[in-house]
Amino acid sequence: MNRVIHPIEVESYRRMRARLDTSHLAPLTRAVVERVVHSAADLDYASDLVMDEDVLVKAHAALHAGAPVVVDVEMVGAGITRRETVCRLKDAVAGPGLTRSAHGIRLAHEQVGPGALWVIGNAPTALEELLTLDAAPALVIGLPVGFVGAVESKAALRESGLPAVSNVSEKGGSAVASAALNALLYHPVPHSEETS
Repeated sequence: MNRVIHPIEVESYRRMRARLDTSHLAPLTRAVVERVVHSAADLDYASDLVMDEDVLVKAHAALHAGAPVVVDVEMVGAGITRRETVCRLKDAVAGPGLTRSAHGIRLAHEQVGPGALWVIGNAPTALEELLTLDAAPALVIGLPVGFVGAVESKAALRESGLPAVSNVSEKGGSAVASAALNALLYHPVPHSEETS
């Protein structure tokens, strides 16, 4: 997919790379780190993010093969610029022991089934709920933000063994979560992926 890159973005990346050396990173890891750092203007994400290149390669293939993309909130979906997303938050209701965000994830799972890419940038309870489901995800981008539950939910994601992108700190949010997915969307598809 050809994307026209604005000169401001080109210059922004040039300045970022002058301050942050990502040349040692594997291609998709580098793409995710750079896009997240760029989206937040926060160089600390380079050492805060946790991901595996082999996982990203498989997720990239699934994404470009048409796997559904599920988001926890509309703001994450709004940041994903070249793909339709599923967000069921508006249909969700809170109940005993269940937040609206968690219920939205449950509804989305019922809709999309296994193999989706899940992008969670807002609610730790959404990520916690996803971990209770048999979602068999292609990838979970778990970057919820906050001082209550965010660190713990991301640690639980890493411990789950699911294919994931996460970070260690309280930082996160809609912009960085959508940036991580966009990095995979914008990264070129190798010829072998196109023909398989």
